[in-house]
Amino acid sequence: MKTPFPRLMLFGALAVTSLPAAALEPFVATYQAFNEGKLAGKATMKVVNTDGDRWRVDLGIRGNRGLAKLVALNIEQSTVFDTPSELLRPLSQATVKHAVFIDKKTSGVFDWTARTARWQGDLKEFRTAPVPLQDGDMTGLLMNLAVIRDAEPGKTLAYRVVENGRAREHQYSVAGQTEIVNVDELSYDAMRVSRSNGGETETVFWVASGVPTPIRILQRENGQDTIDLRLVEYQGVQ
Repeated sequence: MKTPFPRLMLFGALAVTSLPAAALEPFVATYQAFNEGKLAGKATMKVVNTDGDRWRVDLGIRGNRGLAKLVALNIEQSTVFDTPSELLRPLSQATVKHAVFIDKKTSGVFDWTARTARWQGDLKEFRTAPVPLQDGDMTGLLMNLAVIRDAEPGKTLAYRVVENGRAREHQYSVAGQTEIVNVDELSYDAMRVSRSNGGETETVFWVASGVPTPIRILQRENGQDTIDLRLVEYQGVQ
């Protein structure tokens, strides 16, 4: 049975933070996907337990307009991870971007014994070199879960994201007060989590207490809204 979220909500301040076991639960969430303010498709985020402490998080964005493929609004991304010492530790990552006449695919493997990650696929040759790993490193998808875990009013969040042959620092600021956010026909008392070091590229999350996925994820370029995901349904998975 699919249910809307209760009324409450492609990313702190510790890179290594414990995750309470009860906070990580399987779910499937459905989003409306907007591009430049216009409804352009839908997105699905899913977390599943595959075996013991091994999990997988998937995100698929599919456009339903003819121009959607021109703006890379058809994306499939997946991260397999485990939870040693209650961390969100990536093991592998894959991305497929569908566009007109071409698909771009990349995949990466995180070797925590050698403490390196390596990518292959449709990317520049220098991006195939091994990337040294640090405790707490994660992918962009795992950051969606980490933000839910870590966000508290007024808190500063910091994550190191390793993807596609490079590592980047992400810093986020959580607003000191919650705000009412309207999504579809529901209203949520949500925390705004905004990236503070993205330059002209902005990412904003809205997070609500008790909801294991953001109720809204907004990306902006040069002050203009681009991809905007708004939660419409949630279903727990047994």
